[in-house]
Amino acid sequence: MRLRVEFTTEPFDLDEAPAHALAAREVIEAAELDAVDVGPFGNTAEGGADAVLTAVDALLRKSLESGATRISLQLNVIGEGGA
Repeated sequence: MRLRVEFTTEPFDLDEAPAHALAAREVIEAAELDAVDVGPFGNTAEGGADAVLTAVDALLRKSLESGATRISLQLNVIGEGGA
C-alpha cells in the first residue's frame, strides 16, 4: 500500500522556522520516502505504508519534543504496491 501524508506544525513563525518545524523537516527528509515536498505552510511525503507510518511516528514525537503545540495531519491511501 502507498500512502501520502500532509502535515503542518504550529505555532507558526513567519520570520524564522521554529524548532518543531525544523525537527519535522529533518525527520521527513531522512526517511526512506519516494517523494517529499517541504514548504513554509505545509509538507507532503509519499511512500510505502511502513516507511510513511514510521516517519509519521517519528515526526509527531520529535515535533512535540521540540515545542509544537499542534500538528495537523492528513493521511491518504494513494495506491497499492510497495511495503
